Amino acid sequence: MEQGKHRAPAEYGAHQAPAHYEGGDGCLTTLIRIPVRIVVLLVVLPVRMVWDALVVTARAAERVLFRPLGRALAWLFDVLVVIPARWLWRCVCVPLGHALAWLARAVFVWPWVALWRHVVVPVVRYGVVVPLRWVYAHLLTPLGRGLRWLYREVLVPAARWLGSALKWLLAMVFVMPVVLLWRYVLVPVGLAVAWLVRYLVVVPLVWVYRRVLTPLGHGIAWVVDLAIRGIEAFFRGLGVVLRWLVVVLLVTPVVWVYRRVLTPVGREIAAALGIAWQVAGLLSRAVGRALAWLARNLIAAPVRWAYRTVCVPVGRFVRDAFLAPVGRALRAVGRTTRQTLRAARETVRRARRDAWRALVGTPAEPEPGEPGSPLARTLGSTTTVPSAAPGPEFSPLPEKSAQQG
Repeated sequence: MEQGKHRAPAEYGAHQAPAHYEGGDGCLTTLIRIPVRIVVLLVVLPVRMVWDALVVTARAAERVLFRPLGRALAWLFDVLVVIPARWLWRCVCVPLGHALAWLARAVFVWPWVALWRHVVVPVVRYGVVVPLRWVYAHLLTPLGRGLRWLYREVLVPAARWLGSALKWLLAMVFVMPVVLLWRYVLVPVGLAVAWLVRYLVVVPLVWVYRRVLTPLGHGIAWVVDLAIRGIEAFFRGLGVVLRWLVVVLLVTPVVWVYRRVLTPVGREIAAALGIAWQVAGLLSRAVGRALAWLARNLIAAPVRWAYRTVCVPVGRFVRDAFLAPVGRALRAVGRTTRQTLRAARETVRRARRDAWRALVGTPAEPEPGEPGSPLARTLGSTTTVPSAAPGPEFSPLPEKSAQQG
C-alpha cells in the first residue's frame, strides 16, 4: 500500500503539487486508477474527435455559407421590402395622410367650430345668459333680501320663544317625575338588592372557590403533570435508543461506503475524464493536422500549381488578346459619345439663349467704368482679370424686361 501511494515530484513544493498527486491514497484508488483512465480514454476519444470535427465544420460553414447567405438575404430584404416600403411611405402614405387630415378638418372640425363660434355662443349669450342675469339682479336678489329680513326679524324670535316654552313644559311634565322616581324609589331599592346579592350569593361562592375548588384543581394539575413527565421520559429514552440503532446500523455503513468507495471512485473518474479529454484533444489535434497536411499536399498544391502554370498564362493571354482591345474600343466609344452629348448640350444651350434674346431683347451695355461692364467679365473675353469672378452663363435682364417677362 505504501508503494502504491502517489507522491508529488521533488521539483514541486508542498504547496505547488499538482491536483492529481494526493498523498495517502488507498489500495482501492491505486487499483482502479489506471484501468479507469484507459476505459475513459477509449470512451472519450471518439466523442472528442467528433466534437472537434463538428466545431471545424460549423466554423467553416459559418465562414463559407452562413455569412454570404446572411448578407444576400439582408440585401434582398432591403431591396424587396425596405426600399419599397420607404418609397411607399414617403411618396404615398405621407401625402395621402396630409390630404386626409386636411379633408377631415374641412369636413368635421371647421363646420363645428364655425357653428359654435357664430351660432351657439351668440344664442346662449343673448338668449339665456343675459335674461337670467337680469332676472337674478332685478327679481331674485330683492326677493331673497326680503325673505332674509323676515327670517331674522320675525321667525327666529318667534321660534326661540316657542322653544323656551316647550322646553319648560316638557321638563315639568316628563323630566321632573322621572327624576323624582329615580332618586327616591329606584336608587334605595337597587342598593338593598345589591347588598342582599352580595352577602347571600357572592360571598358563599368566593369561599367555595378559594377553600374547595382551588386545592382540588392544584392536586389534579400535579397528578397530570407527573404523568406527562413520565410519558416524556419514556419516549425520550425510546428516541435515544432508536437514534443509536439508526446511526449504528444505517448511517455509519453509508458514510463508510461514501468515504471509502464512492468518493475515491468518483474523484478518479472525474480526474480520468479531465485527463482523457485533454489527451483526446491532443490526439484529435494531431489527426486534424495530419488531415490538413494531406489536404494541403494532395489538393491545394496541385490546384496552386495548375493555377500558376495554366490559368495565369491563359488569363493574361485572354486579357492581352481580347479584353484590352475591347476595353480600348469601349472607352473610345464612350469618349465619342460624351463629346457628342457635350456638343449637343452646347448647341441646345446656344439655341435657348438666342431664342430668349429674340423674345425679350438684349440688355443695354453699361459704361466701361461701371460695375458689371464687359471689362470686368471673363466669360468670352481674352483678357484675364485675376480678381474678377467668372460671369454668369446668361446675361442679366434689365428691370423692365424682367417685369414684362
